[in-house]
Amino acid sequence: MIDFRYHLVSIVAIFLALSVGIVLGTSFLEDPVIKATESLANQLRVGNDELREQVDALQSREAGNDALVTSSTPRLVQDALASERVVIVEAPGVTAGAREAAQQVIAASGATVTGRITLTDRYIDPSGSTSIDALVTEAKPVDMTLPVEGTTYDKAAVLLASAIVTSDPAQMGKVNPTATGILEAFQRGGLLTVTDQPAKRADLAVLIAPPEPYTGDNAAQQAGAIVSMALGLDEGGRGAVLTGALTGTAAGGAIAALREDTAVAEKVSSVDNLDMPAGRVVVVYALREQLSGVAGHYGIGPGVSGIEPSAPPTPTATSGG
Repeated sequence: MIDFRYHLVSIVAIFLALSVGIVLGTSFLEDPVIKATESLANQLRVGNDELREQVDALQSREAGNDALVTSSTPRLVQDALASERVVIVEAPGVTAGAREAAQQVIAASGATVTGRITLTDRYIDPSGSTSIDALVTEAKPVDMTLPVEGTTYDKAAVLLASAIVTSDPAQMGKVNPTATGILEAFQRGGLLTVTDQPAKRADLAVLIAPPEPYTGDNAAQQAGAIVSMALGLDEGGRGAVLTGALTGTAAGGAIAALREDTAVAEKVSSVDNLDMPAGRVVVVYALREQLSGVAGHYGIGPGVSGIEPSAPPTPTATSGG
């Protein structure tokens, strides 16, 4: 009969054999495995170095291009909008850098910047639509007709646009008590702030989109509020351009919403690279093209018709440029 000691010796022998096998197997495999791992690591290191060099080269090229366009901007836009008046409207969240860049290139084009309107978060909050409706009804001049089937933001945009843009050259640049009253009503409602004298109405408008797309349940309504404003500015004056960074072309972005709305996209232009020197030049070109009654969508994102207008835009005979 096999005793306990026999079992114990057998078990020890089995484990000893396994240990020896593992040691021997590792010894045989160690060198090839290490070499293969080192080879893969070297390949990855070389690949990363090459990618880093490519990125550095692209960044250097972009910096060089930006520097060239920046230094050439005054010449590229000189007198492009001479005698025109432009108002700047900002969506909530627009950075000072974006605003100043737009204002500088517009001024360099020979246009007068009448002022700036900055919409507040309260303006685009759908929960406050009832209050906005009431304000629009109260502030609306008796002889003004608002879109019957329009949304709250459609009506608010028409009213606000009437206070800051006009298609009548005789009314541009003049103090208008009605326009001032409308702006004051929107200010009292906490819907916007005013800088300089936008009530001395312009004929063109630049609307700057927020740097990030809207998210959440109200994203579509918030982006829609910006699109409505763009359309109101375009129809109230002689043209409007919605501009911002490439991020605005993502889902929930105001630029994306405008380009997806065929009816609005046929009237209002858009530029999606305001954060690039070339994009700022194109904003001026797009405004001048608007004076010719043509809309286009420019930049580097989806839905563009090109980097810039295909031909130097020529304003109509009624243009001040």
